[in-house]
This record gives sequence, C-alpha cells and structure tokens, in this order.
Amino acid sequence: MPASPHETVGRPIYATGGIAAASAAGIGLAVIVTLTMAGWVAAPHDTFGEDIADLLRGAVLSWLVGHHVSFSVAEGQISLLPMGLVLLPGLLLYRFGRWLARGCVIERLRHVHRAALAIAGPYAAIAGTLALLARTDEAVPSMPRALLMGFVIAFIAGGLGVLRQLMRDKGVAARDLLDLMPARSRSLLVGMLASTGTLLVGGLVLFLVALGLNLPEAVEITRSLAPGVVGGTLLLIVQLAYLPNAVVFAVCYALGPGFAMGVSTVVAPTEVSVGALPALPMLAALPSNGAAPVLSLGALVVPFVAGAIGGVLTQRSAPDVVSEAAPLWGFVCGVTTGLLFAALAGVAGGSLGAQRLSEVGPSAWQVGVVAALEVGVAAAVAAWIANWWYTRKQSRLVAAERVAAPEPRPEPAVPVVELPEDVPVGKGLATVTALRPREEEKVVEEAPEPTVAERRAALRRVRQARRRDRVVERQARREARRELRAQRRADRRAEGGWWRRGRGDEEAEEEMYGITYEAAPDEPERRD
Repeated sequence: MPASPHETVGRPIYATGGIAAASAAGIGLAVIVTLTMAGWVAAPHDTFGEDIADLLRGAVLSWLVGHHVSFSVAEGQISLLPMGLVLLPGLLLYRFGRWLARGCVIERLRHVHRAALAIAGPYAAIAGTLALLARTDEAVPSMPRALLMGFVIAFIAGGLGVLRQLMRDKGVAARDLLDLMPARSRSLLVGMLASTGTLLVGGLVLFLVALGLNLPEAVEITRSLAPGVVGGTLLLIVQLAYLPNAVVFAVCYALGPGFAMGVSTVVAPTEVSVGALPALPMLAALPSNGAAPVLSLGALVVPFVAGAIGGVLTQRSAPDVVSEAAPLWGFVCGVTTGLLFAALAGVAGGSLGAQRLSEVGPSAWQVGVVAALEVGVAAAVAAWIANWWYTRKQSRLVAAERVAAPEPRPEPAVPVVELPEDVPVGKGLATVTALRPREEEKVVEEAPEPTVAERRAALRRVRQARRRDRVVERQARREARRELRAQRRADRRAEGGWWRRGRGDEEAEEEMYGITYEAAPDEPERRD
C-alpha cells in the first residue's frame, strides 16, 4: 500500500546505521592520520615513499589505541592506554547517532537500543578489520578486544546520541526521563552518580594541587626533552589524553589502596616507593620516596564526603517510611559506587611492556572493596539522618495542615422512607433505603494535552502526596501501637496485676445478644 504524502517515510535503520558507523570511523581515522603526519614532518625521517606504509599502520594503531585496544610488542603487552582518547570516537559516534535519529523513524524511546545496535554492529566489524590490517612484526593489536571495545563504545555513544535527539524531537526533558524509572532505581542512580562525581572532582583537585607544587620539576623535564613547537603540542595532547588515568589514580590514593608505578612499587598514604620513571612532565606530581606528604592526607576525607552526598540524595528522591531501611539503601549506593570504581581502576591501569613497568596502576578488587566500605558506611549514616530529618519535617507539615484544615461539612441527612404496614419492623431487620435518582450524565469536553511544565508539576504533586501519605501512615501505626500498649496496661491494672490474671475470667459473665423476630399476637400464621 503506497504511503500517504503526509506520512513521514524514514530511511532503513540498519542501512543508515552502517553508514553512520563508517562515517564516524572514517572521520576519526582522518584526524589521527593528520596528527600522525604532523608528528612525522616535525621529526627527522627518510624519504616519504619508504615510510608511508609504516605511517599509515601507525595511524591505524593510534586509532585502535583511542578505542582502548591493547597490543603486544617484543617486550611484552602495552595495555596502559590513555582514557582521554576515547573522547574523539565517542563524540563522533554521538553526532552520527543524532543524525541517524533524524533520518529514521523511531516511534518510542524504548526502541533506542535498536538504533544503537544498528551502529555498534558495523562499527565493531570495522574495528576488528583494522586490527587485522595494522598487524606488524613489532606490534600486534588484539582483535577480540578491538571487537569488544568497538561495540561497547559505539553502543553507548551512538545510543546516547539517538536518545538525545529523540528527547529533543518529542519535547522530553532529562528529568522527565528519570521520572519514568521506578523511584528506588532512580534514587540509587542519582546517589551513585553523585558519589562518583564527588570522588572524581576530589581526584582532579588532588592531582592539580600536586602538579602545581612540583611545577618547576615538570618544566625542567619539558626543557630536557626539547620537543619544539609541533612536538610540544603533541606532548601536551598526550598528557591531556592521560589526564583521566591520573584522576583515577588520585582517587585510588584518596581511597587508601593507592597504585603502583612498576613492579614492587607503591604510591599510597601509608608509603611512597617508586623507581625510575619515563620522562613525562605530568609524572612530576608523584611524591618523593618515603612517607606520604602530610598535605595529601587531607584527601582521605574525600570518600566520606562523597558517601555523605550520595546517601542524602538517595533518600531525598525516595524517602523510606521505615527508618531502618534508609541505611540499607545508603550502603547499596556505596556498593554500586565501589563496583563502578573497580571497573574504572581496571581500565585506567595496565602494562607498558617493559619488565619493570609491567604493573602500573591500582588493584581493581582492592579499590572496589575499600570504596564500597568507605562510601557505603558514610552513605548509610547520611541516609539515615536525611530520612529522619525529612520524616520529621513532613510530620510537622501534616500537623500544621490538620490544624489549618477547615471544619468538615455535615453530611446530608439520609431520607426517611415510610414503610408499608405489612412490613414487619423489629431489631435485627435490614434498613430499607430509597435509591437516589441518578443524575443526568454531563458531557465533559476533552481537556487540551498538558505541556511539559504541567506534567512536571503534576508528577511533583503526586510524589509529595505519596510522601505525605507515608508519613500519615507511619504516624497512624505509632498511635495504634501506643494505644494498644496503654490499653494493655489499663487491663493489667484492672485485673490486679499479672499474677491474678485469669481469676476474673472465671467469675465474669458474658452477655450474649441475639436477634429475635416477634410477630403480633393477633396476627394469623402465614402459610405459603
């Protein structure tokens, strides 16, 4: 059946996804080749024809490194890769994800995963193919890792681009998207992101302060390298690409386990022991061997601050009626944060091939366990305090509303119905109530579709009403338990104490009430 001219006909989603994946990979390769050519021009080299093949292989290998694909060399494995280079393919895939959403018809937000798969599948195939083409005798990229990382990065970045474009087209705000989630899942997500963000900000501040205190040493290392203008620019790009790794290392230092800068080395609040390091200016931020600097010990407070913030935000979006449950959810927030940082620690560390630098970075499992405990305990305490404060505040609001509430209106009197004389009247008989006439049905005009602001306000009112209902229910339970205890104490006092319980039951007489129906004495018996 031909489509109507008024209907929107979009492109095929999977074919468009393949075009988006190829375009993102092509532009990323073009940028990497340009930077590689600039470095080749600045460095001494032979004729262009002899180096062109190696130059292109090096550019492809750099593109794979940007996707965090490790490779093997003669000295060992190179897996300590800059996390910042993932930003380039991520931005490209995000932009082409939005392009795909504009060109294809995606009816619902829950269908975003189809568009993400349409981009991730071809992109992973391209990454695996380039890993095969970039193999040389000196460097062998890992093809399974290229397939995996290419798929993961394309699925996340491309999916976010598709989701952002759909939200913009449909007029859906980010807060409305969070409101679609269950209250408890939303609260845990907000708490985990807040704790993680606080830890990362604390790690960034710690690294910048350490680098600022050792800035003369960093300048001296740069002068000794004498990179020139082009080489200095590339050196700066490399250090910016490794900045996320340095921030994660600083967070691991603040958590306590620290990190290693080679075999049998450690950089932690308890001890600092490092050997010879590569000539990289940003490594001047590392402390000297011996005891850790006293100023750096202040960073140990960061995990507890992060846990407190995460615990408060966890309970703010989903308060608990039962106060004992609040610390539990706060600790769960800390556990999820620990799992996330264990993954970040595993990605940030790695090996630099040489035997002495085969172990660089933090221990993932140690960081995860310590982060879960420190952040989780702080989040549990903060969640309990926040829940207690919020419940107390809501109780005051409910009490104030009760005092200010108007007097209830008297209920309309029930109409008295005169019964016929032959209808028997007595105790226990059902009451006959006349039915009220049904009101005429009113035609209700369809209300206009609410705007985004009205939907937000309605959802906010619903959440506030639910919270007030929980507080009222909790107060009712407390009052019921208090009255029950008072009644039991009164019963025990009336019986003369617990040692005389049971005597009154033998002497007490229970009055039994029944329902009897009496007919008039002069009324003849009816027979059917």
